[in-house]
Amino acid sequence: MKSFFAYEMRYTGRGPETDTVHMIPFCEEYYSQYERIYNECFYEMRKALDVRPYNFYSGIEQIREKAADIFLLVKDGAIVGGVGCYGTEIDDLFVNRAFQNRGYGKKILLWAIRRIREYSDEPITIHVAEWNGNAIRLYLKNGFVVTKKEKVER
Repeated sequence: MKSFFAYEMRYTGRGPETDTVHMIPFCEEYYSQYERIYNECFYEMRKALDVRPYNFYSGIEQIREKAADIFLLVKDGAIVGGVGCYGTEIDDLFVNRAFQNRGYGKKILLWAIRRIREYSDEPITIHVAEWNGNAIRLYLKNGFVVTKKEKVER
């Protein structure tokens, strides 16, 4: 049986800086682009950790039930990034490779925190594989702390 470690992280900040991005609710017209970019962003990690399928999305039916909680940053018709806000959990935050290293990950994260704070004062959590050092550093720099290290068995 293969395994890897993941962290549960909790937001301890007082409130995010003002976000400067306008996220839109997910809509089906963006699905094919979303599938391609999401799979590209998570493929390397899923392959390294042997989490199958390596390309998670393969059809819109996989997203329909959670689509109302997914938000996209779009510029000139291109998806820059996306995030899921499921209750008080931030999930599947990604930035299109064509737009990485420009601060969009932080902006999307801050937007998600603000979004959740609009309807809840409960702790905000995020889960991240230990393998994903860049994401861990982003979250730590923006008010998250590690609350638990979990061994994920597959």
